[in-house]
Amino acid sequence: MFQLGKTIVSEAIIENDFVCNLSACKGACCIDGDAGAPLTVEETHILEAIYPKVKPFLRQEGIDVIEAQGTSVKTATGELETPLINGADCAYVIFDEKNTALCAIEEAYNQGEVTWKKPISCHLYPIRVKDYTEFSAVNYDKWEICDDACSLGKEFQVPVYKFVKEALIRKFGEDWYSELEKVAKTMK
Repeated sequence: MFQLGKTIVSEAIIENDFVCNLSACKGACCIDGDAGAPLTVEETHILEAIYPKVKPFLRQEGIDVIEAQGTSVKTATGELETPLINGADCAYVIFDEKNTALCAIEEAYNQGEVTWKKPISCHLYPIRVKDYTEFSAVNYDKWEICDDACSLGKEFQVPVYKFVKEALIRKFGEDWYSELEKVAKTMK
């Protein structure tokens, strides 16, 4: 672990390789697990505001869940996240012709309907950020459903932090990312 500003960063984001391999996993991270995508308070407001523009991209099951539970939900422990369809798929998941899970929010973004790409927790994956009072912890979330992504990352020699560069800059800024790159160079 090392410190960058008000973050404590796991060296695993530099030491491990990763490139999403959607053709292999079919977007399993959006349909496996027992929780929705973590959200910030600000993101819950964004989801509420953009829902009318995202709705045409959604599956009926997603629309039904969102209209019953809301564009976001609060867990028993007070965490904010996206609602789930039958305790599995994220309510914002859609599928392409190859049955690969995609994000309806990102599809709306790609087609110019909204200006917000997707929740930062999704954009950062496989990095997970936990915010505390005095600092944020930046960790690599190794999940077996992403083994193909690890293999592809190793093949292309792309460390986790480079794979999620855009998301890290979105979360922490250009200066923070430049400092991360400097640390990464010293670790090689």
